[in-house]
Amino acid sequence: MCGRNFSPSHGAVCDTIGKPLQLLYYPPYHSKYNPIERCWGIMELHWNGAQLIDVETMLEWAKRMTWKGLKPVYRLSRKVYTKGVSLSKAAMRAVEARLERNPLLPKWDILIHRFGAD
Repeated sequence: MCGRNFSPSHGAVCDTIGKPLQLLYYPPYHSKYNPIERCWGIMELHWNGAQLIDVETMLEWAKRMTWKGLKPVYRLSRKVYTKGVSLSKAAMRAVEARLERNPLLPKWDILIHRFGAD
């Protein structure tokens, strides 16, 4: 399985909404097509070497930034993510069984079916 930004929680979304979820990934080194990556680039230019010494300073810079006439929506998250979490082989097989990969782009175009869908 391609581990690119895939999470078992994507399957949970499918189950919750009762519909499949299609993931379309940008290939590596194609950030120019990804709007959030372009926004980060603009933010880096906006900061332009400023010393981001604490969270408050970063949030103030983000508050003053604009991109294409819009201000970013930002929120400070203090959530600590667990590193190194992995699924057992059996759990991974169950996840893989829900995935339908586009034969032309198997790493970049994945359809996740809801649990129990035929």
